[in-house]
Amino acid sequence: MKNWAGNLQYSSAAVHRPSSVSEVQELVANASRVKALGSRHSFNTVADTSGTHILLDALPQEITLSEDRKTVKVSGGISYGALCRAIEEQGYAIHNLASLPHISVAGAIQTGTHGSGVKNPSLAEAVVSLDVVRASGELVTLTRDDPEFAATVVGLGAMGIVTGLELAVRPSFGMRQRVLTGLPWDRALTDFETIASSAYSVSFFTDYTGDSIPQVWLKALGTETALPDLFGATAAPAALHPLPGMSAENCTIQLDEPGKWLDRLPHFRHEFTPSNGEELQSEFILPLTDAPAALQAVRALADKLAPLLFVSEIRTIAADEFWLSPFYQQQSVALHFTWKPLQDDVEAFLPELERSLQPFGSRPHWGKLFTPSLYDFAALYPRFEDFRALVEANDPQGKFRNGLLDSVLGVAAPAGK
Repeated sequence: MKNWAGNLQYSSAAVHRPSSVSEVQELVANASRVKALGSRHSFNTVADTSGTHILLDALPQEITLSEDRKTVKVSGGISYGALCRAIEEQGYAIHNLASLPHISVAGAIQTGTHGSGVKNPSLAEAVVSLDVVRASGELVTLTRDDPEFAATVVGLGAMGIVTGLELAVRPSFGMRQRVLTGLPWDRALTDFETIASSAYSVSFFTDYTGDSIPQVWLKALGTETALPDLFGATAAPAALHPLPGMSAENCTIQLDEPGKWLDRLPHFRHEFTPSNGEELQSEFILPLTDAPAALQAVRALADKLAPLLFVSEIRTIAADEFWLSPFYQQQSVALHFTWKPLQDDVEAFLPELERSLQPFGSRPHWGKLFTPSLYDFAALYPRFEDFRALVEANDPQGKFRNGLLDSVLGVAAPAGK
């Protein structure tokens, strides 16, 4: 098997597609090494294993709304697209979505995936409880009152296999989407937080060359005032794709046309299911207050960066309290890089980019390409040592470990020991 982008071939010795949680429990209990796979939208080996892969897409597809609790219970393999359509039919929504609605709920949350908005936390913030199969095969349910909850929600798969989640919902809401073009860099750097706060969700698309940012995507609530222009940027007269010259057919509706939250928050429409994406991705998260200086540092590398890049997206995310979340106790800006499928060249350049962002305390996205050896994770994450201790206590044999986790957490005990 390969991942979504096709840049990674998984190394598991066996692949299982259980149809019940009890089967998952049995597989985990009998495995020496085991990891779950969702939509395979990671670009590194965070979900790889030398042992058994468990695919979650054959589990019963539960989407059960509780109006009393204002929550929805879902199975881990459910995609956000399927979840959103189901709860919208009943008049409900979740607070935010990532760029693609095709990713699985459990996988996205475990790796700290997010949408955008200075007041919008990552997707993990919606979690009220989660069902986890531990290394012993025991199924446990953790709630917000559980002392291990904050360590497990964004858990990188190290705390067990997430088979179900309960998410907070809110009443359905309307949105509009508008794309502005030609935002001058000097205005973007001077007024970054103001511009990033100008709508419910704001994304900047650039390759860091030139004097202006080519596109700014504004996703506004139905009650927010439409902005005809913004600090020198002007409204696009036709729908745009983030990549210049690409058709906007598979993008969500723009031009301020009213619609529902699930049809505006992602950048891409659910009915256009993506095949293998011929791209690579990296993302680095740092304090929002450092955005102007960090963007200037990246712009200084534009001559080296731009030939490798399809596009970079800049977004903001509110702070949360999950121990290994890149947004832990930090109002954040995320610099996302969608690379051309030139893995050797990208990996050769990445350390230079990463070092340029280190002075700002940059934290890498767990599911994308980065260089683990460059990071002092204990310094970046105040609860890192607590997380490592919990992993060792819950998985003393290292069943859920792999090379990437070992490089982050330190080498685990040999399998079966």
